[in-house]
Amino acid sequence: MTDAPPHRHPRGTLRAPRHTSAHLLARQFRSPIILLLAFSSVLSLLLGELTDSAIVLVIIMASGLLGFLQERGAVHAVDALLDSVQTHCEVLRDGVPMRLTVEEVAVGDVVVLKTGDVVPADCAVRDSRALTVNESVLTGEHHAVDKRTAGDDSGRLFMGTHVESGSGTAVVTATGAETRFGELVGHVSRRHVPTSFERGVTSYGRLLTRTISVLVLVVLVLNMLARRPFVESILFSLALAVGLTPQMLPAIITFSLSRGAAAMAAGGVVVKRLDSIEDIGAMDVLCTDKTGTVTLGTVRAGGAVDVRGEESAHVARLAVLNAALHTGYPNPLDDEIVASLGRGAERPRLLAEVPFDFDRRLQSVVVEQGDGGLLVTKGSFEELWARCAAARLGALLEPRAHAEQEVVGLVKERSSGGARLIAVGTRELARDEAPREEDLVLEGFVLFDDPVRPDARDAVAALAGLGVDVRIITGDNAYTAAHVADAIGLAPGPVVTGREVEAMTDGELAGVVASCRVFGAISPAQKERIVRCLSASGHTVGFVGDGINDAAALHGADVGISVRGAVDIARQTADLVIVDKDLAVIADGIRRGRQVFANTLKYVYVTTSANFGNMVSLAVATAFLPYLPLLPMQILLLNFLSDIPAMLIATDRVDPEWTDRPRSWDVSELRRFMVSFGLVSTALDLLTFGVLRLVLAAGAVQLRTGWFLESVATELVVMLSLRTRRPAWRSRPGTGLLAASCAVAGVTAGLPYVPFASRLGLAPPSGAVVTSVVLIVVAYLAANELLKARFRHVWGPVRAAH
Repeated sequence: MTDAPPHRHPRGTLRAPRHTSAHLLARQFRSPIILLLAFSSVLSLLLGELTDSAIVLVIIMASGLLGFLQERGAVHAVDALLDSVQTHCEVLRDGVPMRLTVEEVAVGDVVVLKTGDVVPADCAVRDSRALTVNESVLTGEHHAVDKRTAGDDSGRLFMGTHVESGSGTAVVTATGAETRFGELVGHVSRRHVPTSFERGVTSYGRLLTRTISVLVLVVLVLNMLARRPFVESILFSLALAVGLTPQMLPAIITFSLSRGAAAMAAGGVVVKRLDSIEDIGAMDVLCTDKTGTVTLGTVRAGGAVDVRGEESAHVARLAVLNAALHTGYPNPLDDEIVASLGRGAERPRLLAEVPFDFDRRLQSVVVEQGDGGLLVTKGSFEELWARCAAARLGALLEPRAHAEQEVVGLVKERSSGGARLIAVGTRELARDEAPREEDLVLEGFVLFDDPVRPDARDAVAALAGLGVDVRIITGDNAYTAAHVADAIGLAPGPVVTGREVEAMTDGELAGVVASCRVFGAISPAQKERIVRCLSASGHTVGFVGDGINDAAALHGADVGISVRGAVDIARQTADLVIVDKDLAVIADGIRRGRQVFANTLKYVYVTTSANFGNMVSLAVATAFLPYLPLLPMQILLLNFLSDIPAMLIATDRVDPEWTDRPRSWDVSELRRFMVSFGLVSTALDLLTFGVLRLVLAAGAVQLRTGWFLESVATELVVMLSLRTRRPAWRSRPGTGLLAASCAVAGVTAGLPYVPFASRLGLAPPSGAVVTSVVLIVVAYLAANELLKARFRHVWGPVRAAH
């Protein structure tokens, strides 16, 4: 047995454990820097610095509580969304049928299985009716495995696999982590390969770690050289580290992603894996089947025709026999054939059948006929015609080679007009002859109408406007695929067929998928192969599917997208579940996903650059002042106050240029941004320092008060300025962000006047200090606005303001 593909945690029926409130609260205080700061604060308490220690601990607790409240609400909201798309199964418990969630299944339950169901636990087969199971989630092999009531693996079913055809019942022998799939999940989790979002956060963390280490070491050395008290120096250095660290980032990411997930759910898209939102935003290729996505999906039988294209009651009768008598995979096409063509049709006895599977794309039944039997096969034209020895032209049987031109001509003509063709073939059998799908006679076709969605062309155009290239990958023939592609505005060019894909090496296929937009007569394994080739070429690939045949491709895509009414395995494998299988819904989901990611990046860019500038300023000032430029508690208070509006950046409005193309983490760009804008902040901070120290001759308390007020004000200004690529006055911030910024500004301005201001190291500033701070903040805003023009490539071209 081989492991599941290592690029992603295996998707299956094991659900991640829910986070308790205690766990979420504890997570807010796991940062090593926070723990060191708390330790130093306790040490300060033991040394008699009661006030300083108490204030630091209060700020630490307030920051943690703020993060906890935001994250708890976010996690609960996500859990509620996941409940809406839980997988259920049918079981017999003490002989009573009931519908349970997978988590509710227990050892000893009898599970009822049919085509498309996910196996909810490890089981022993009790009853098999042509039951075949796809075990690729465990083995990597996509062929179906026959399951019988036997003592070896042929009689065992494994959690996370899915029924490909047939039906049956099985007794549960193990659940959850005790199953083979559970063991695999544990193994793969230990060697989990991060998503692109996780890699971005990790790279960002490394950048911060290096920067913090250098600054803290430099400041600590400077303080020791100045012979300042050791505990004070340690507290100051750690406060600087906390000041540079965006400690609210985990809570803000969770809040942003979960709020975005809730907004997407309101638009008809349920996100099952939160970190996939970044992948949604980075998506630049969307692969989709045509049925129900770009077409209405309401197939209607348009009659049955013979090989010459003439109406044929004989072909209709054969199609009805095949559709009505088989006991395998139920599908809408068979239901429509029976409803539209089967009125009053006789039903001979069923002798045998060959169930449908998605590799053959054929379904056969053997019915009683005279002293023998008649094999009636129905399915894909390409697959059935490849097994034919002749075609029925009127009363004559023409050899395949002679009938080829006429048959292919009819298929091309009807398919190019938008019809979907299902081929029907027969073969006479002796009484005891085993059914074999070879040497068939092509009898004719059943025609189906599935009109293109009226809004499909607009949806494809909307996706193109978002930088997403649509590819159609369908099991229907190349002519039908080309017709649909043309109708929705995709210039199809040459259509690549499944047989051509099969003949290509991976290298050849990679070259083809780079330019080809339409693939026809494609098998499930080929769908997955195409998706993986696109992904390996550097694209972030989404795949839309709702059938059993889509499970492999959904797993192989960077973003698997299914529909709420899909079969269990498709819905379980997907990262997103949409209410309506509509490209317009997906386009809206992509836009919302990019908005979520944009707001997350805003926080990272803005906070890192502002904090970096402030910390460099403090490090420089430390070398020139006979006292600390800011007290440790003031640095922590500054960080806490600036984090309050930052928590609401997840609710901020997003300019269109943030969402018009795929985006991802770019740590090298972030580094340049941090240094450039941070040094602007440093320059204005040092100007403040110079004015207060050299011009106004401010003492320690007045200098710290002025610098504290300027630092908070510039952090608020930079938040409102750098949240947009546009001039700040041409992009209105979100109401929550603006209100929180104004509230924090008011609180900060009032802090020097509160009764306990002296304990914070603050005092009412003089008029000259206030005037200087206001002028410097205005200059800082102007400098930021001028520098933004040099970073246009970070966000892309600016659209005209509305």
